[in-house]
Amino acid sequence: MTNRPDRHDPRTLSELSLAVHGGNQLDSTKALRTPLVMANSYELPADPSDISWSATTGGLYTRNTGVNQSALQDKLAALDNGEDAVALASGVAALHAVFFTHVRVGDHVVVSDVTYEATWRLWTELLPRRYGIEATFVDITDHAAVRAAMRPETALVCIEAIANPTNKVADVAAIAAIAHAAGAILMVDSTYTPPPFYRPLDDGADLVVHSLTKYINGHGDAMGGAVIGSHALIEPIKADAMVDVGGVISPFNAWQIQRGSVTLPLRLRQHLASAQRIAEYLDQDPRVAFVAYPGLPSHPDHALATRQFGGRGFGAMIAFAVDGDPDIQNRFVANLALITSGFSLGHDDSLIVHTGVEGGRVASYPEQFRTLGHLRLSVGIEDTDDLIRDLAAALDETFGPIQSQTE
Repeated sequence: MTNRPDRHDPRTLSELSLAVHGGNQLDSTKALRTPLVMANSYELPADPSDISWSATTGGLYTRNTGVNQSALQDKLAALDNGEDAVALASGVAALHAVFFTHVRVGDHVVVSDVTYEATWRLWTELLPRRYGIEATFVDITDHAAVRAAMRPETALVCIEAIANPTNKVADVAAIAAIAHAAGAILMVDSTYTPPPFYRPLDDGADLVVHSLTKYINGHGDAMGGAVIGSHALIEPIKADAMVDVGGVISPFNAWQIQRGSVTLPLRLRQHLASAQRIAEYLDQDPRVAFVAYPGLPSHPDHALATRQFGGRGFGAMIAFAVDGDPDIQNRFVANLALITSGFSLGHDDSLIVHTGVEGGRVASYPEQFRTLGHLRLSVGIEDTDDLIRDLAAALDETFGPIQSQTE
């Protein structure tokens, strides 16, 4: 029976089954889940003289790949339709691993002008100043500008599927074509758009980066990062950034993230459905100055997001501002009772953070973001109506109730 699902063969499994069984490695105990193995060393064969101490396989030393890391990597590669994956200590460690491994002195990099702060700082300060690698920041929605930014020495194009924090959407397939025409690698940070919601490799990306701390773990209790792609591109990252720089994920965090990822498809359904309803609610309230969410027809990239994400949703991150100065924004956040003021995203609980107008990367934000700052809302998996009631109550406490037209 050719179509029979087999838990040992990810290619035969649907998304829900893959999330449960992907990467699971049974050992001599026959435990149904890969056990937590905290050992940092493994017994060597009688004659270890032929062993490479820098090998990236398991069974040698945990910095070279541990049991739980290996299981997690297998699952991540399967989830993102990649050949291979490497799990590292954090999302920023994963970003740095790509840059450290695949960019050299004298190379040039094209970077989205709206990007995660650590990416922005790596390419505006740390790597150019220390290694002389030049980066050009460009509006990735302007494909002519992206094409014009490419040079013979361009080695990497670095984008986000949905940009943190403005929710700009990148046309991954179009940018992949531009990068490949110039002989460059396309790296997509897909932290906002985890599988099975979106898989950038299917649209031509060469490498995908996730902060596993966020949606893939999903419970706010473990840190990790990952890079997924072809064997040819991932193996040097393992050898250089993991083994020799030492950015390896801990066994416990790998085990935690593997466990959290089991419910990823189910959690995403609630994240995405709630975010759409909440964005529509905020968009119709006159006390809200603006809402930037790709699921709204008013978003400039709505048509692209509809096509690229195939109707699965538009993400669970909403950028918006209430009508007022920073003190008003903070007052609104303080009046929330269910949604928590917190820095991270992609957790089971909803988190909100007020981001001001300071910092170099703000210059590339849309005008409303530069004027008012914004609130970054990570929609969790709580009851949608409860979240909307919390937002409504906070708006009422901050501004007073909306007066009806008959009053």
